[in-house]
Amino acid sequence: MNTEIYQSPYSWRYGTQAMRHIWSETHKRRLWRRLWVALAQVQSEFDLASPEQVADLQAHVNDVDVTRALEIEAEIHHDLMAEVRTYAEQCPLGGSVIHLGATSMDIEDNAEALRLRESCDVILEALRALLRTLATRSHATANLIVMAFTHLQPAEPTTLGYRLAQYAQDLLTDYRDLSRLRAEIRGKGFKGAVGTSASYAELLGAENLPRFEARLSELLHLDFFPVTTQTYPRKLEYRLLSTLAGLGASLYKFAFDLRILQSPPFGEWSEPFGAKQVGSSAMPFKRNPINAEKINAIGRYLAQLPRLAWDNAAHSLLERTLDDSANRRTILPEAFLAASELLRVAQKLADGLQVDERSTARNLSTYGPFAATERVLMALGKCGADRQEMHERLRVHALSAWDVIQHGEENPLVDLVAADAVFLQYLPAKELRTLMDANTHIGDAPRRARALADEILRTLEATAE
Repeated sequence: MNTEIYQSPYSWRYGTQAMRHIWSETHKRRLWRRLWVALAQVQSEFDLASPEQVADLQAHVNDVDVTRALEIEAEIHHDLMAEVRTYAEQCPLGGSVIHLGATSMDIEDNAEALRLRESCDVILEALRALLRTLATRSHATANLIVMAFTHLQPAEPTTLGYRLAQYAQDLLTDYRDLSRLRAEIRGKGFKGAVGTSASYAELLGAENLPRFEARLSELLHLDFFPVTTQTYPRKLEYRLLSTLAGLGASLYKFAFDLRILQSPPFGEWSEPFGAKQVGSSAMPFKRNPINAEKINAIGRYLAQLPRLAWDNAAHSLLERTLDDSANRRTILPEAFLAASELLRVAQKLADGLQVDERSTARNLSTYGPFAATERVLMALGKCGADRQEMHERLRVHALSAWDVIQHGEENPLVDLVAADAVFLQYLPAKELRTLMDANTHIGDAPRRARALADEILRTLEATAE
């Protein structure tokens, strides 16, 4: 890495090596060459190229020389034609048939479709691993009771497994959406300058065009859009980036919740923290949730990219304009690199998530009795008590207890309810105390958490086949 000039953080800091390879200059040019070989091979079946020329092209398909190509590009100012000439210099027999009948986007857009598909495969593999981890942890903690919060205020109990299942459910939706969209990725095909295949019709005859493109699709293992302009529809990229942004939103919520629960007033969750990790340059005691914060930072960036992809799709005027080309060199690789980084960090957090059960028990003990008043209200109502009167008495006791715990004392609400003379007219004190035990006020959360975990594992097993 040349540290004397600007390097994108996605070139070395964020993202995975697998994703960086897919979006590398060398890999792109190898895909271009693979497309030229396929084009020449099919054209040879129509006697437009010889088997020897095809073999010559195939022999040099991996001999990418970016330095030479850039030298040529500096003179002619066309990156694809510079690669054509570089490739032709290496192929004394096949060089003369490279790109015959094609326009640049016949090569570039099909290569892009292949890279988009490869990138989806990397994301889906990482997402499968994260889903397995969350499903396993959700199953294991389905019965671990914790306090739930609405409006960032104590609400009612839930279970840790049920909370984790919320994140997993969103990610399962993302997985299904991206899997479906990955299967719908299409290339431009080989349709020439405005999508009419006129140049190929001149070479092959219009009657042979369906067979010609079908053979290319077969060789490349890539379906083609039936109708295109000079490019494939840019709406494909908008849909892909929107789906990645949706994945980012799911991971963002998980990370943001972790940051909240790691703050000392909650103290229930924390990131894994290395033995030699430094939390702050000024405050040696700090254990900042830097990984969760990274997810939120990159997630915000990823969320903005569909807007630009929308513009590219909407502003592709008539049969094509070039005003999307420069930004696509950035937004396509960085969208997938950002998504791969989000998943990499989220996997680290899911694997190493630390749960302080002492803090969860403390919060449940402090705030759980407030939630249990709902059970008392239901029980009193079933015994014939006036619902509105009982609600008001419970509200007064709850506010009194809340004032006590604000001064650091134990929650007295159970004792207040069990000693209320009006309540005792309907229920004995022992039953009132039992009803005020918030640990049993979790509905069927454990069953639902386990059921979703099982559904995730079944889905992953089915899609792995």
